[in-house]
Amino acid sequence: MDRVMKLASQRAVVIFSLSSCYMCYSVKTLFHDLGVSAAIHELDEDPRGAEMEKALMKLMGRRPPVPAIFIGGRLVGSTDRIMSLHLGGNLVPLLRDAGALWL
Repeated sequence: MDRVMKLASQRAVVIFSLSSCYMCYSVKTLFHDLGVSAAIHELDEDPRGAEMEKALMKLMGRRPPVPAIFIGGRLVGSTDRIMSLHLGGNLVPLLRDAGALWL
C-alpha cells in the first residue's frame, strides 16, 4: 500500500493500468487528448506489480482494480468515475486544481 500511495503522490495525475486493458487504454487516451501528462504504471510490466495490484484491490474494492486514477494524490476512481466527471464538466477543473492543466 505504501508504494502505491508514494507513486500516487509524485505527479498530478497517476494511472495504474494493465497494458492489455481496453478500459485503461481509453482513460489514458482521454487524459492524453486533454493535454495531461499522466504518470502511468503498467502493473503487468512492473516487478512489484502483483503487490501493487493487491493494494489497489483493497483501495478500489473490486477486481480487477485497474484502471485506478489518482488526481492530486487522491484516489478518484476508475473509468466510470472519470467519464462521469468528464461528461459533467468537472474533470477539467479538477485537473486544473491539481496542477495537471494550465489552460
